[in-house]
Amino acid sequence: MDPAYILRESSHRPWALPTGPWIMAQTWKDLLFAHWPVAPNVLRALVPPELPLDTYDGTAWLAVTPFHMTGIRARGLPPIPRLSRFPELNVRTYVILDGKPGVYFFSLDVTSRMAVWGARTFYRLPYFRAHMRVQLRNDSVDYASRRLASEAEFRAHYDPAKPVQARRPGTIEHWLTERYCLYTVSRGHVYRAEIHHLPWPLQDARAHIEINTMASVSGILLPATTPLMHFAKKLDVLVWPLYRAR
Repeated sequence: MDPAYILRESSHRPWALPTGPWIMAQTWKDLLFAHWPVAPNVLRALVPPELPLDTYDGTAWLAVTPFHMTGIRARGLPPIPRLSRFPELNVRTYVILDGKPGVYFFSLDVTSRMAVWGARTFYRLPYFRAHMRVQLRNDSVDYASRRLASEAEFRAHYDPAKPVQARRPGTIEHWLTERYCLYTVSRGHVYRAEIHHLPWPLQDARAHIEINTMASVSGILLPATTPLMHFAKKLDVLVWPLYRAR
C-alpha cells in the first residue's frame, strides 16, 4: 500500500484530514456488512451514555462485519511476519459526537493474541481472541468464528451480487459506511481515533448466515429479517492515534 495515494484524495470526507501523522496502515479484504435495524432504546441502554446514538430516519442500526486484514504495519516499519495478517469480526453501531459521525464497537474478534493486547492497551477497544477460518473461492467467502470461552459464534457464506456502485450522500448505504472515526469510552471519558480511506467500493451482497450469536452475547436481539448486506473486496486504511475527545 502507498499511503500517499490515499492521502491525496480527501474531498469525500465529512471533515478535514487529521493534522498529525497517521501511525498505522492496514488493508481490509473480502468484507461483508450485514446490517439490521434496531430500536434506538435497545441500543441506548447498551451504549455508554456519554455517546449520543446516531440514527437514520429515527432507526438505529447494528452491523456484524466479517473480513480479513493484511499489510498491517506501523508507520515507518514494514509488515511483521505472522503479525501483519489475520481475520477480524466486529459488532458495531453508530454514534455521533460534536458533529463527527463514527462507529462504536460492542466487540471485535481476532485470532491474534498480540492484536488483542495492543488494541485493548492503546485503543481501549473490546477485542477478544477467537478461533477463525476464512476460505476464499474467487469472490465467494466461507467465514467461521467462535470466540474462546464464549457463546459468540458466526458462520456464513457470502459473496457480491452486483458490480461496485458509488453510494451518494444521503442514502442509507453511504450513511452506514462512510464514517471516518471510532469512539470508545473509558472511566467516563470519550476517546476518538480518526481513520482515512477512499470511498467504499460497495457491492450489493448475498449471504447464507448459518450461525450468528455475535449480537445476542452483548444483549441485543436482532430482528428475524434479512439484513441489508454489502460487500467490499479491498480497502486500504490509515489509522491515527486515540485521543481524548471529552
